[in-house]
Amino acid sequence: MTPATPPIRLAIIGCGVIAGPYAQDIQGFKSLKLHGCFDVDTDKARRYAETHGCRAYASLEEALGDPDVDVVVNLTVLPAHYSVNKQALEAGKHVYSEKPLAATAGQAQELVALARERGVRLSGAPATWLGHAQQRALRELQAGSIGPVRVIYAEANHGRIERWHPVPHSFYQVGPLRDVGVYPLGVITSIFGPARQVWAYATILKPQRVTKRGEPFTVSAPDWYAVMIELESGPLVRLTASFYVSDKGAQPEGIEFHGDDGQLLLGDWFQPGGGVRRAEFGETYQDLPDFTPSGAAFSWAAGLDDLGRAIREDRPHRLSGEQATHIVEILEAAHQSIASGQPVEIHSRFVPAAPVE
Repeated sequence: MTPATPPIRLAIIGCGVIAGPYAQDIQGFKSLKLHGCFDVDTDKARRYAETHGCRAYASLEEALGDPDVDVVVNLTVLPAHYSVNKQALEAGKHVYSEKPLAATAGQAQELVALARERGVRLSGAPATWLGHAQQRALRELQAGSIGPVRVIYAEANHGRIERWHPVPHSFYQVGPLRDVGVYPLGVITSIFGPARQVWAYATILKPQRVTKRGEPFTVSAPDWYAVMIELESGPLVRLTASFYVSDKGAQPEGIEFHGDDGQLLLGDWFQPGGGVRRAEFGETYQDLPDFTPSGAAFSWAAGLDDLGRAIREDRPHRLSGEQATHIVEILEAAHQSIASGQPVEIHSRFVPAAPVE
């Protein structure tokens, strides 16, 4: 992108906790400009606009009707994802949605079809697989450095949200699979492609919790999941997602790939500066001799930058609505399997995006 190329102008919908980090990270990309914001709490939107130097809209309709807005960034709560995404697409705006794209696979598929019909882009988090360490793991695996991969272990032990978040209730209504399990799912499916079948178990380990303010509350969704995913390309995935187990334990939030000739460990599926280690079969892990972690922190705007550049360069964006829809179907299938006790087939498909140059 040349200096003369104008940045992609963004309107953030939903000015909650995560909207602050988004605004801060957007400033790090010359390809992006935070143009406006809206929240159902108009005072919150006004304060957000004053803090981050953008326009506060009085309504969602006003934001979607602004001709200067190129991309709508949907940071609302999960129950509102589908309706906000749909309204934005119907208004002819490109959309980047926080995860998951919608509550059901049917809703997500409808959004993909609507974006195609209106000739606009639909993109969605998580963007973690764009990171330096994740891309190196992808290249190692594609090069066959550990032989054919047959088993993948992924951990999403995210600890107890009430210990750090002042209002943790919504997390426990959604559960750790939808909230954090999507991150390793994004990395794994970006490398190995779509899933064929899912079977799962979940339970509530600790139903009674207490907020930082000392207010008791009851967990309404499972806080521990074990999900088995058969990928169409062959590997079998075991994903554990928890709002009980600490991420400081012996099994942190990482992904371990097991191949015929050895193992590859992506030590952190979230941070781009995480380590990548390899081991011959039966041997201990060693750092890759030619890889130095970048040290960079995860940027919430990385996916927006890719989308903005893709629009300007007239190329496919990497975080496709089709992949986001596939992940929603995996989440939905897991809950269907929990209810039925049987494996559930996955029907959607997508083509993994090209690696980052």
